[in-house]
Amino acid sequence: MNRGTETKCCLVCNKPVKGRTDKKYCDDYCRNNYNNQLHALKPGPMRIINQALGKNRRILQSLLPEGEKMRKTTKDQLLHRGFHFKYFTHTYINKKGNQYFFCYDHGYLPLEKEVILLVKQQSSDY
Repeated sequence: MNRGTETKCCLVCNKPVKGRTDKKYCDDYCRNNYNNQLHALKPGPMRIINQALGKNRRILQSLLPEGEKMRKTTKDQLLHRGFHFKYFTHTYINKKGNQYFFCYDHGYLPLEKEVILLVKQQSSDY
């Protein structure tokens, strides 16, 4: 079989591929489309958890105005907006032994009587 006459087809659209012998896609659009599908989150637990973490962060961010480092709210206000307390990315324990729960860069500290202290992690904390 003569390799010079062999025609390769794009893995995405099946059009003939021209150029290098190891080329797999006809253009950048097909290459990007293939890789985006390959690396997309599949349905299931991981996607559900990532969506919950993103929603929790957006809720915390919406309740803590830009420029403010902390603010108090209530557990009911968070729950009313759809916050799920079981989903967080990490925790932080300060010198006093208080445990903060974070959704990426926004977090909270449960206080007494259903009061929640909202905080934003400073870039120097990373």
